[in-house]
Order: sequence, then structure tokens, then C-alpha cells
Amino acid sequence: MEQENQAGVLSEDELRELVPQLQKVTEKYKRAEAIQKALFDISELSSSVSELSRLYSAVHDIIASFMHARNFYVAFYDDTESMVDFVYFVDEFDELTMHEMPADKLKDGFTGYVLQTGNHLFLTKENYDDKVKEIGISKLGTRPVDWIGVPLKRGQRIIGVMAVQSYDDAVRYTDDDLDILLFVSQHIVTTVDRVKTRELTEKIIRQRTKQLRDINNELQEEIKERQKIESLQQALFEISELSATMEGDIPDFYANLHDILARLIHAPNLYIATLDKERQILRFPYFSDQKNKAATPRPLGTGLTEYVLNHGRAELIDAERAKSLAEAGHLCSDVAGRMHASKNSWIGAPLIVDGEVSGVIGIQAYNEDYTYGFKDLELLRFVSHHIAVALERKKAAEAIHAYNNELTLRVKERTQELDETNAHLKKQIEERKQIELKLIHDAHHDALTGLPNRTMFMNRLELALANKQRFPENKFALLFIDLDRFKLINDTLGHHAGDSFLIEVSLRVDQCIRGHDLLARLGGDEFVILLDNFDDDEDVEEVSQRILETLSKPFCLDGSEMYSGGSIGIAYIESWYQTADEIIRDADSAMYQAKSLGRGRYVMFDQSMREKLLEELELENEFRRTLKLKAFDCHYQPVIHLGSSETIYHECYVRWVHSTIGSVKKDQFLRIIEHSGMIMEMDHFMLEKACQILKGEEDAPFVSPDDKVAINLSVNHLMQASLVNQLIETVMASGISPERLVIEIDESLLSRKSQQVLQSIKMLKNAGVTLVLDNFGNGLASLNYLCSYPFDYVKFDRKFVRSLPASEQNLKLIQSVQQISQHFGFQLIAEGIENTAQCEALVSIGCELGQGSFLTESQKELASSGDLAEKKIEDDEKVIPLTA
Repeated sequence: MEQENQAGVLSEDELRELVPQLQKVTEKYKRAEAIQKALFDISELSSSVSELSRLYSAVHDIIASFMHARNFYVAFYDDTESMVDFVYFVDEFDELTMHEMPADKLKDGFTGYVLQTGNHLFLTKENYDDKVKEIGISKLGTRPVDWIGVPLKRGQRIIGVMAVQSYDDAVRYTDDDLDILLFVSQHIVTTVDRVKTRELTEKIIRQRTKQLRDINNELQEEIKERQKIESLQQALFEISELSATMEGDIPDFYANLHDILARLIHAPNLYIATLDKERQILRFPYFSDQKNKAATPRPLGTGLTEYVLNHGRAELIDAERAKSLAEAGHLCSDVAGRMHASKNSWIGAPLIVDGEVSGVIGIQAYNEDYTYGFKDLELLRFVSHHIAVALERKKAAEAIHAYNNELTLRVKERTQELDETNAHLKKQIEERKQIELKLIHDAHHDALTGLPNRTMFMNRLELALANKQRFPENKFALLFIDLDRFKLINDTLGHHAGDSFLIEVSLRVDQCIRGHDLLARLGGDEFVILLDNFDDDEDVEEVSQRILETLSKPFCLDGSEMYSGGSIGIAYIESWYQTADEIIRDADSAMYQAKSLGRGRYVMFDQSMREKLLEELELENEFRRTLKLKAFDCHYQPVIHLGSSETIYHECYVRWVHSTIGSVKKDQFLRIIEHSGMIMEMDHFMLEKACQILKGEEDAPFVSPDDKVAINLSVNHLMQASLVNQLIETVMASGISPERLVIEIDESLLSRKSQQVLQSIKMLKNAGVTLVLDNFGNGLASLNYLCSYPFDYVKFDRKFVRSLPASEQNLKLIQSVQQISQHFGFQLIAEGIENTAQCEALVSIGCELGQGSFLTESQKELASSGDLAEKKIEDDEKVIPLTA
């Protein structure tokens, strides 16, 4: 039995080994408990915090409970004023001089980056410099060790930023801290909105009830005092009937008091003296004397009253004692003389209220017929105490009565105000309910067109799929509509016209479907329709045709007549579908097939489309692998001077030879690059290849060491100045002069984003890079590119050259641009020269530079014969050596 007990008990060494594990588990559960409590506290803030100032500090305290947050701030963006309000800011090093700042001043900082992009930002000491360069930050404060900023969103709109930062290497942030901040940011906006509403309501109520609370507080204090006086009165009721039977005004009270005392004490002459608030003036609220009719207020002196006030006890003073007090300097000699002459006798007692002498009651006799004794003094001492209490209670009773009257009036007024406030609050509650209903509606409908949005449509589509799986005989179909020329309308007429266009489209399409069918907008120019329980497949085709016809009619937008159209992909809902996303995917595929066939038509989805999509997806994956291995074939085509056969530069381009399908067509190759999102990576590959050629590291036939090399650069590379700077730095770092690099920019791509890339083009020009406008005439062919952009060469699109010499019109067009080039400082290149006739036609109009397979082959032949340097063209004879 003892051995079994020993076997069940862990040794000391085993317990020591378990301690670190237990500590880790303990820390884990402590952090989990702290996070759980923090999340609960955040959810309770909207109901427990009534002021925004307390809300932000409360959020700060909650965040600080599970992560280091000594430096923390919250900022909101006001888009109407373009201001950023730092509603809460705590920092060890940076001081916030003003709470509101223009948004433009912050756009180059971390806060501005989060506001503009809506992306969170996690900076560490290790990635700080790289991130600053990557996102183009220029305005920085004190450099932190770690910095986390997350956006605050109301729906999809960015309204603010919440950030924490650390200046201490010992305090670092982790991805867990970022996740917590992202979670907090999702709830803080709702909490702020609720607290703002409640704070406004409570502020109004507090303002309107403040005076009522103050009066109530005063009343409570007065009631306490009254209860104290009444308790004392009850205890002394049998002794002092005077304090229990006070009625009438104060003068009557004093008169009744005099009568009562006169029955107890010989009091033909009685007065009551009180001190003012400054205790410098004696006042006589009651004065009854046989010799003097009244007594006026006077400053304190050395009289009988002042003596009692100074000593705080009852005194009996006759002529002899008055004389001794005068000799001691405590009493005025005149008073002592008058008392000695008249044989006066005087008794006085202090009126002590709340432990302080506030007055004196005095009685005196002017002749020797009556002399006051000790019993009179004791009686007056006893009575004076109750007189003082009675006097104070009398004043308090009158004050309470006045307060009660005033309070009754104010309570009535405040009650009426509260009734009005309650009615207003009830109205606000009803309005809030309406707002909540509207929010629910807005959450399921498109804000622009009022149609159901993606969320609502997907719910209905899931229900239709479930219905189809349960009742296979029911028929459902999904129509995926994509509009034509929407981007052109937006770019030319503006977003307002684009919104009007989308609204008109929604109205037209809605007229083409039945009442129980569902039309929704997924976003942009994409609309979807769920046809519910139709009879025959021909009904779907009829609806699709009606939609295409109504979209082909002209649209009147901002006084301009615009034409659009659409492509429709149709997918029938079958019971073998698993999710609504699969149906959307297939309808989308059919729509793209319709667009590829020429737009303005509808296409039914079939299995071959899915197989084609899978094939394109596989081809895209193979492209990524090929790009990673840099296994593309490089080709070089020179731009040649048609007169001297001199090579101006070599255009470097790549072709992809797939292992199974062979050479990939150029258009398909470009489409794969665009769909894969690898445009920037392809640009970097081409730039690297050009640098290798220029440095002689790449075997490039017919490219001499002094030649220039051209690459095609996507417009996306020119959208950010930082990317252009990186391109220039890459060229400089490779040891190549930028003058040897030629960059060709496609005119059709440039026309979409010309204003955004103009500055980047100028940066490249200033760096010495040669610039070429490629495929001029393939897009909008704006003359603005010729006169405003610093291009060194303009390359005419091959479709114009291909028509020569048969098309006289195209020949004149090329000649016109050639003449313009002399005024604007660029040279014209004719692209796609394939035969002698085209070359001769171009030379005849003065075109000096060309490119094409005909020129390339001719140059190779001349180079192989060794005669390329000797053959020149004579302008007056119009002879082309390259055709020899």
C-alpha cells in the first residue's frame, strides 16, 4: 500500500519541471481572461459611459489591460470640413498642440495613410524604414519602436484612426495586439455613436434638472435643521412654552416674550441686541424702555452689552460692580457713572446660537426700588438659551416656509418641463426605431438604385437552390448582366452622370421582368436577375432579348445622348449545384463568353465554358511558375532610320512558349498577365532583362554595346511616384546610364489614366530616360499627348501602316503627324512595316524611322553581307537600300 502511494506522488524534480509549463498555462488563461473581460467591457461601454471623454479614456484603460498602450490616440475625420479631430491623445514625447488639424497636413503621415487607404498599418523597428519608403511617408514625429494604426469605419466609409505606439525597446507589439485593435476598431464607432446620442440627451436633462436638484439639496439641509430644532423644542416643551407657541411676526414674538418675562422677572425695561454678520455693529431688533423710545444701531464699544458679548456668560451688574469694572477698563466710565447716580441694576445673558454668542438679552431697573439678584440671573440665563433657540427656529421656519412656496412653484415648472422632455424623448425613440428599420433596409439594398444588394440576392439565391433541390420540377435561372461603355461614361461625363446611367438602367431592366422575379445590383455596372418558376427555357431567352433591346436604346445624360448595351450570361439552377457562389460563377463565365463574341448578346452556360476557365486558370498558374523561373524567350526588334539604315534602338520583348500548347498568342499572353495581377512583377522582369542586355550580361544578337534598349512599361508602374523613383534607382544601381534605357508606354492604356501619370513621365524624362508613345492611334489618339507630354518618339499603330499604300487617307494622316513632330520636338516611328511598298510610301511622305519584320530581315541580310554600313538612302531619289 505504501509503494502504491509513492507511485502516485510526483517527485520534487518532476514537480519543478512542471512549474514552467503551469506558469505558461496560467499566463495563457490570464491573458484569455483579460481579453474576454476587455471585450465584455467594450460591449458595456455604450450603455455604461455617458460622456465621450470618459469613453476614450475607458477604451484606453481596456486596451492597456492586456497590452502596452502608454501612447495611444483616437482621431476622427470630418469629410465636410476636411479636418481630423484628435479626440483623445496620450503620448510620452509628442505633445498635441491643437486637437483639430487639416487632413492635408496629415496625408503624408501614418495617420493620413490609414485614413486614405483604409488599411491597417503595423510598423516595427525592423520594417520601419522599408514601410516608410513603400507607402511614401514624409512627415514623421518622434520615431517609435513599434506603431500600430487601424482604421475606424462606419460601414465602408473610413471615419477615423486608432493607434498605439511604443518608444521602449523592451515593449514590443505582436500580431495578437494587432488583431485585438482591429476587433476593437469594429465596435468603437458604434459605441461612439451611441454615447454621443446618449450624452446629448443626458446633457439636456442635466441642464434642465440642475436647478431642481440644487433646490432639493438645499431643502434637505433645511429639513435636517428643522428636524433638529423640532427635536429640541419637543424636549423642552414643558419647560419653555414660548418656543412651542411662536405665531405672528417677529415684533409680536418679541412683545409676547417681554410679557412672559415680565411675569417672571421684573422687566419694565427689556431689549434684545444682535451682532451683524461682520460682528462689528450692534443692532436692536426689540427695544422697550421707560426713558428711551428707541435704540439705533451702533459700533461695538465698552458698554454692558459688549461686556457680556466678550465674556460669553450671563452677568449681574449693579452700581458698585459697574464702578469696579470701569476702574478695570472693562466698562465705559459714563455708563458706570449713570448707573451709580441712578442706583441702576442690570442683568444680561448671551444668546448663544450654534455655540457662538450672536446677541444679548438685557433687563434693567432705573431706581433702587428693585434690585436684581442671583435667582433672576439664573432664570434669565435659562430663558436666554431657549430664547436664542426659539429666535433661530422662528427665522428658520419663516425661511422654510418661503422655500417651500418657492419650491412648490419650481417643482411645478420643472414637472412641466420634464413632461415636455419625456414627450420629446418618446418622439426621439420612435424616430430611432424608424432609423433602425431604415438601417435594416439599407443593409440589404443598394444605396444608389434602391435595388437589393449582393447580401439579399445571395440569400434569395440560396433559397431558390434549396427549392430546386427539394422540388426538381421547379425552374429557376440566373441572368448576369454587364454593361458596355460604363467606364467611358464615368471618365467623360463624370460620376454624377454614371450614377444617373445606373439608375436609368435599373429602371429599364425592372420593366423587362415579372413582379416576383428579383433584380439586384452586385456592384459597379454588374446586375443580376433571378427568374423564379418560369415555364419554358424560351421565356428566359425572351427576357434576355428584351433587356438587350432596352439597353441598346440611347440614354440622355447631362444633356448628352449616350449609347450603351450589355452582355448577359445565363445559368440555369440545377439541383447538383452546392452553393449560390457556383451559380454566380457559371453565369459570370457565360457573360464573359458573350463579351468575347462581340457584346450585345446573351450566352447560355455549358460545361465547355467551365473547362475553358479551368484551362485558363491552369495556364495562369503555369505563367506564374515561368515568371518565377524567368524562363521566357527574349526577342529584339530594332527601330531603324529608313535613310541611313542606322539602328536607333532595339525593342526588347518576350514571348512565351508553353511546354504543351506551344507559343502563346500575344493577346492571350497579355490577358493572362493582367488577370494574374502580376503586371508589376513582369515590369520588374523586363527592366532587369534590359539592364542585363545593356551591361553585356545577356547574349543579344545584333545589339551592340552602345545601343539603346527599349522595354514596354505598364501604366500601373507610373501611378505612384515612389515606384518611378525605385525604377530610376534600380537603373542607377546597375551602373547603366539612364540615357541608354528607352521606355515605351501604350497609348490606349495611357488614355485611361493620363492625368495621374504625367508627373511620373516628367520624372523619367528629367532622369534622362528616352520616352516613346506606343501604338498611337489605337485608342483615343489625343493630340494632347503630342503637345503636352515630353515624348521623344511617337510610334504610329501598325493598323495604319498595314493599309499602305492603298489607303491615301491613312497616308495623309501619318504625313500630318510627321509635320506636327517638327514643331513639338518628337520623331515619328512607323510600326509594322512588312513589305517594300509600305516602306516606300512612308519615305515618300518624309517618315524617317520605322520598325517591322521587313526592316528586321533586311537588316540581318545586310549585316550578314557586310554592306550595312555602306548602304545609304538618297532622299531625292527615294531609293531604299533595305529593299535591295
